[in-house]
Amino acid sequence: MPDDIANAPAGRFRGETLPSGARVWRGIRYAEPPTGDARWRDPRPAAPADDVIDAVRFGAAAPQNTNPAIDLGPDAVFAEDCLFLNVWSPADADPAGLPVMVWVHGGAYTFGSGSQPLYDGEALAARGTVVVTINYRIGALGFLDLSAKSTDAHPFDGNLALKDVLCALEWVRENIASFGGDPERVTVFGESAGAGLVTTLLAVPRAEGLFSRAIAESSPVSSVYGAARAASVTDLFLELVGESDPAALRDVAVDRIVQAGTRVFAEIPARHPGTIAFGPVIDGDLLPEAPDAVLAAGRGLPVPLLIGTNHDESSLFRMMKSPLLPIHEDDIDRMMADLAAERPDVPIPPKQQILEAYEGVRHREIGLGIARDIGFRMPTLWAVEGHARRAPVWLYRFDHATPMLHALRIGATHATELPYVWGTFGRRAHDLTFRLGGRRAAEAISDRMQQRWVSFAAGEEPNTDDAPAWPAFDAEERATLVIDTHDRVVPDLDGALRAGWGKTPLAFP
Repeated sequence: MPDDIANAPAGRFRGETLPSGARVWRGIRYAEPPTGDARWRDPRPAAPADDVIDAVRFGAAAPQNTNPAIDLGPDAVFAEDCLFLNVWSPADADPAGLPVMVWVHGGAYTFGSGSQPLYDGEALAARGTVVVTINYRIGALGFLDLSAKSTDAHPFDGNLALKDVLCALEWVRENIASFGGDPERVTVFGESAGAGLVTTLLAVPRAEGLFSRAIAESSPVSSVYGAARAASVTDLFLELVGESDPAALRDVAVDRIVQAGTRVFAEIPARHPGTIAFGPVIDGDLLPEAPDAVLAAGRGLPVPLLIGTNHDESSLFRMMKSPLLPIHEDDIDRMMADLAAERPDVPIPPKQQILEAYEGVRHREIGLGIARDIGFRMPTLWAVEGHARRAPVWLYRFDHATPMLHALRIGATHATELPYVWGTFGRRAHDLTFRLGGRRAAEAISDRMQQRWVSFAAGEEPNTDDAPAWPAFDAEERATLVIDTHDRVVPDLDGALRAGWGKTPLAFP
């Protein structure tokens, strides 16, 4: 058999050997098409293929509106039949199997795909790991909870995107050895919404054994809601799509579903600042409890975790006028009032106490800091404090920004660490950030980040030869790796934030 044909339990897949010697298999189906009667139903594992499958083109991305911040590639197509994954393997595979890194893409649970040029796995694979990127259902097709509307005649399931990720991880467990990977050394990693799914998986009992390590970049840990919130989103969606009978939804054109979902996506945070329309749902079954509460209590799955956020997460949302983060004072006040009304059991810190955490910050920038911290940094810190009692945790903050990003006053904003992790600086949009220089420093930072991420996935400590050792988090030192032109380890970097926001996780039900 040629080297680019993988003989797996799922079938025989013909991939492509790249000039570097690495091999890639694209567009492998891991689940049956979620279409027709399977729309809003649990994923069904793909049947084994009888013939050799040409795995040289990416599969369709999940239906979505285009987003100017997300480059899906020039040949992207969209279809409900979107449950595909892609595999990169280095030229010299270890017969015993290499560590595996399974990527869950971000995009506010509404945009993106595993085939984005940004997530080309060749550079990470060259460092001795098998890389898998996956698609999952997004927006209303992946996160709308119609389970309360289910009947015997017209059944619906919930938490579909989360189940898609589980189905993909089950495919990896059964098949990745045929691509050079070790199914006992699987790291699931993601950014933004993808990282939110990663931290959610840590609270899913069914996920136990499917991965041995986890990496979460800018996870909105607390953006997971209960059945009541999910029902209100469903009712709004039904109103906007113009269907009072949920049974009729399976006949609605997918474009109408996407458009109605887009309107819901914008409407929910406008009504309830600090919340989002789509995300995992606490259903009492697959996801028994809120992940932020589970992690803060030290009851997550006992797997080592590498987790962190970016220094200027919220500036991107301000620049794009996104409704997702409450940046203005009145929106922040509404968010805190809503939280106090919905969670009377949770002590809300006094406003003055919170503001003291931003002493020395320019007044017009305080809203950005609060939005960043309630959306990303504080949920991460609360999760870290608890999970470190369960398994080793490494905490970071990504501070680096190119001169152009500083000139634009967005700094190390949301998602700017991605090309550093993937080594994909040559991917169109990201080249623009180097117009005022900074490429050499960025490549050195990227080299260190890739070494750290791959070492962690291999079961080692995330260290490099040319930077300070990164100690695991503990309750005394609270060490944080600050990633910048020169990495440094800072004890209790977020002491002021912890004093201002308190120790109790704040999250909507």
